[in-house]
Amino acid sequence: MSRYFVMTAIPYVNGKPHVGHALELVETDFLARYRRHRGDEVRAQTGTDDNALKNVQSAEAAGVSPQEYVEQVAQGFLSLGRALNLSFDDFIKTSSDPRHRPGVEKLWAACAERGDFYTKSYTGLYCYGCEQFYTEDELVEGLCPEHRVRPDLVEENNWFFRLSRYQDQLIELISSDRLRIEPAHRKREVLSFIESGLEDFSVSRSMERARGWGIPVPGQPDQVVYVWYDALANYITAPGYGSDEKNFAHWWTDSDERVHVIGKGIIRFHAVYWPAMLLSAGIQLPSTVFVHEYLTAGGRKISKSEGNAADPGELAERFGTDAMRWWMLRDVALTGDTDYTDERLVARNNEDLANNIGNLVNRTVSMVNKYRGGAVPALPGETALSADLRRVRAEAGARLDAEVAAFDFRKAAEVITQLGNEGNRFVEAATPWTLAKAEKKEGAVPETLDGVLAELVETCRVLGDLLVPFLPESAARILEQTGHGGDRVTAPAPIFRRLELATAED
Repeated sequence: MSRYFVMTAIPYVNGKPHVGHALELVETDFLARYRRHRGDEVRAQTGTDDNALKNVQSAEAAGVSPQEYVEQVAQGFLSLGRALNLSFDDFIKTSSDPRHRPGVEKLWAACAERGDFYTKSYTGLYCYGCEQFYTEDELVEGLCPEHRVRPDLVEENNWFFRLSRYQDQLIELISSDRLRIEPAHRKREVLSFIESGLEDFSVSRSMERARGWGIPVPGQPDQVVYVWYDALANYITAPGYGSDEKNFAHWWTDSDERVHVIGKGIIRFHAVYWPAMLLSAGIQLPSTVFVHEYLTAGGRKISKSEGNAADPGELAERFGTDAMRWWMLRDVALTGDTDYTDERLVARNNEDLANNIGNLVNRTVSMVNKYRGGAVPALPGETALSADLRRVRAEAGARLDAEVAAFDFRKAAEVITQLGNEGNRFVEAATPWTLAKAEKKEGAVPETLDGVLAELVETCRVLGDLLVPFLPESAARILEQTGHGGDRVTAPAPIFRRLELATAED
């Protein structure tokens, strides 16, 4: 058994969660459930990034205090736990959680002791959406490449972190995969960025520009800690850095794996700034940074500012949690953005869940009840008819392990659909209904039908087991109906429902 700590990025709470947020939550929850199912000791963590200036701006627009605003919006993210059947162990809110500020102050002190802070005046182009400075050559037609707005010209005297000091060390760590970045093209992207030369970055903002919101710089109350320095610290403050060192050592320092799941727009912060901060403070690095692509709508990134942000809670209510989770794990590509539409979600649900897996389980349990009174026959020796099914079934676990290790959720889900397809092909080839009729005739061999039914029950049980991290509640129903490995099945009942799109009349 290994110890596994997996974390989402924490989103700004300047608006309701959208389906893009749901993608990262589902992917991370899948990884956590997968490792728990393997028997590992797992901690899964998420939360909200409260101390951003954009949150202050949203609060002002809403006519409430920043604290009141971020607490209200955080409830929307918490509610996704129910809507998406998430199993996170911890949820940290950086403005109000008592663990956070002491940890940020301790991290600041550790970097300061290393001599990695200095002050200087700075003028730069600042995007409030990204909460970061850009150089002219990083802009696209003069606009922020992420939010497509023109950055503001900002001049301040701030604290800076000596990022440039860690350039060579970061190159060695990432090149050797001691800090693993997945997929491979993201690793190349990060190395290219570092090799082009790292510049020190600002880690504070004036209290005036922050409008009094944020964590004050230790010993300098007219400055607040830069939101990205503050936010990145959540990964260590939640397990106890600065407040519970024993728990922190257990879950961070002594974990076998520390895995970040992030979107591609914040790769620089997680794969460059964050490990450099940890090196400065003498803290263990994450083991892996997995970078997922974006969900899009009509080819455009899904975001609040674009006005194309579908509400994941509403989608789960309309289509069901299973359909949501399955689409995100089965259809979203490892490389390249994926367009979300209701039509794609419905088609995937019906094809894979209702018609393939659900159909196989229903047919199997129904036939065992009809032909054998619910008793599961013993599994016979391999036959020419069952050889392909047994091979696919036997290889499924190892194939799933390999795809999860590569963070290719789409291919991992394909392992399950391929086993379901093979099971349905076996039914059509074996024609158990024909074998049942033949049993009534003189000279028929009952063991032939027994063998077919036993193969199908075993296949459905393997499917149920493989589905646990994908669709935990449906997997439990499959395992229950197929008898939990025992000698009897239960009465058949639909596992998945067929979906239909609403019509204009609806």
